[in-house]
Amino acid sequence: MLDSCKLKTGETLPFGYNKRTNTIGTSNADFPLADPGMYQLDITLKRGQNLAARDRGGSSDPYVKFKIGGKEVFRSKTIHKNLNPVWEEKICILIDHPREPLYIKVFDYDFGLQDDFIGSAFLDLMSLELNRSTDINLTLKDPHYPDHDLGTILLSVLLAPKEEQREVFQPQSLRLSDMHRKSQLWRGIVSITLIEGCELKAMDANGLSDPYVKFRLGHQKYKSKIVPKTLNPQWREQFDFHLYEERGGIIDITVWDKDAGKRDDFIGRCQVDLSTLSREQTHKLELQLVEGEGWLVLLVTLTASAAVSISDLSVNSLEDQKERDEILKRYNTMRMFHNMKDVGFLQVKVIRAEALMAADVTGKSDPFCVVELNNDRLLTHTVYKNLNPEWNKVFTFNIKDIHSVLEVTVYDEDRDRSADFLGKVAIPLLSIQNGEQKAYVLKNKQLTGPTKGVIYLEIDVIFNAVKASIRTLMPKEQKYIEEENRLSKQLLLRNFIRMKRCVMVLINAAYYVNSCFDWDSPQRSLAAFVLFLFVVWNFELYMIPLALLLLLAWNYFLILSGKDNTQHDTVVEDMLEDEEEEDDRDDKDSEKKGFMNKLYAIQEVCVSVQNVLDEVASFGERIKNTFNWTVPFLSWLAIVALCVFTVILYFIPLRYIVLVWGINKFTKKLRSPYAIDNNELLDFLSRVPSDVQVVHYQELKQDPSHSPNKRKRNNPG
Repeated sequence: MLDSCKLKTGETLPFGYNKRTNTIGTSNADFPLADPGMYQLDITLKRGQNLAARDRGGSSDPYVKFKIGGKEVFRSKTIHKNLNPVWEEKICILIDHPREPLYIKVFDYDFGLQDDFIGSAFLDLMSLELNRSTDINLTLKDPHYPDHDLGTILLSVLLAPKEEQREVFQPQSLRLSDMHRKSQLWRGIVSITLIEGCELKAMDANGLSDPYVKFRLGHQKYKSKIVPKTLNPQWREQFDFHLYEERGGIIDITVWDKDAGKRDDFIGRCQVDLSTLSREQTHKLELQLVEGEGWLVLLVTLTASAAVSISDLSVNSLEDQKERDEILKRYNTMRMFHNMKDVGFLQVKVIRAEALMAADVTGKSDPFCVVELNNDRLLTHTVYKNLNPEWNKVFTFNIKDIHSVLEVTVYDEDRDRSADFLGKVAIPLLSIQNGEQKAYVLKNKQLTGPTKGVIYLEIDVIFNAVKASIRTLMPKEQKYIEEENRLSKQLLLRNFIRMKRCVMVLINAAYYVNSCFDWDSPQRSLAAFVLFLFVVWNFELYMIPLALLLLLAWNYFLILSGKDNTQHDTVVEDMLEDEEEEDDRDDKDSEKKGFMNKLYAIQEVCVSVQNVLDEVASFGERIKNTFNWTVPFLSWLAIVALCVFTVILYFIPLRYIVLVWGINKFTKKLRSPYAIDNNELLDFLSRVPSDVQVVHYQELKQDPSHSPNKRKRNNPG
């Protein structure tokens, strides 16, 4: 069961609310005026009965959402293929006053499509008797079809005063409650390796399936790759989740069969109760699938928390010489093979911001900062009614990958709706200059152009270069909280142009070679002919990495001489600036979406083409940026690798190298049955930014009006 507790402040009533709908019990007319967090609402979502069927098979995959004042405070797990689902999930909500009704909405989950609306109901909290648990049977209704029988939802509700919370919870939104700030600091990490599936259920006409697995722990999600045409898939994928609860929590696992052009088939589900597993130990689990056939094989390891923290500016780890020496010792060269996942240490000082956008009608904002590094996400406090806030907070993170990007986003806190975006910066760790307080111009959501305001940060990065180099050749960590891909006409056009630019480079090179054959320029053709004879007559394999070394060296000397050839095409920047898409997804009660079913196949194909274009264009751009010294660390690493390959190929005959490679490939699974397959070259290139990412990470020039020296002259007092 899911146990959670959330803070909720007073908000506007949802549109169309009628206090007479689904009220129960006797009224508490004399509720006292409330301070924030004065009442605690304990709800047990028990079960549903006779729910409406929304799927073709005459069933549904129901889940429930709770809303108060228009904000979602809870979402249940999905019960697959059941019209009488049993949830037995608990939630604890802290509210200002029971005048806000509880809005219950039930949906049918549809993979890849907009979920089908089943029905909704209201619960008037003013009608509840204090300090008494009440079982409530709510009849689901649809405003468009009031006469339809849509089923019922059974709840157990307890409303009680929570006066001891008055001093604990401050009058601010759910997003920034003290409780949520504490819950950011996770208590541990669960590492999961998905090994294989065995004897899965055949879902396709050919007697096979195309299975993939989805994992969920709270709001953290992960989706595995698709293994086509098999009932015994081999995945060998590794990923991490954060543990926010001492007892661990429950991981929900579902297995699906991928179907092109239609809804994916459900194969089965299982769960892992982390509270039953001992820590600092790897557990091999064979999980039988419920509501299906076969089982999954996992490796699960629970470890202690990574070194993440939030503190005031006065508490600074790197300014304490003893702590600084310990950190430097932890990442010195002598400890290069100790804990390979711990690559380095990051300290971020979020000092202040200036000239922010006014998001409120009063001409002010209530800004706060979100600091993210991969899957680690921490927040500052809110500074109310201020366009020049000072936070003076210090955040520390463990670095797992030196090629990660630090993202700092500024939001405006709103009590009655989601936070407003004010600006964002993305800073690659390798571009950071230690100990320098720097003003970063805030960018828009797409990171393509400036928005109003600057933010002052001081960042320090300490890392082990050997660990970072080895980690570069390992699979890149995936973000498990990402929006699903959506079809975008602008994005499709942008990726097509990027792809065309990469292809045109090859075409132009082919034209150049062909012009040598045609003797368009006798001098050039003669030189090419002599070079061809010399290279073919004297060719050895070591010349291939040597030629790449010369290309890297040539571009490096161009940069040193000031002839930088890495200027980025303005076409990409212009297209990025023009790309304005809605990021918010509305959760509307709509059943008139038959056209979605008809266009689903076309949409899936278009999204796939869009993503393929992006992957191909990014691959070509990353190769180019490796030799253009876009990321000097990676270019130096390429030089080291190419030097090693040159020496090996020069001194060792090719047949011996191929023999060693073949023996390694044939014996790899015998030596390490659960080894995760990877390609070192592709893993290396995944760290090189594409042209679009380079634009995202490019620093904007600060407006002279934001200069600290000018500010001091304007304010002599």
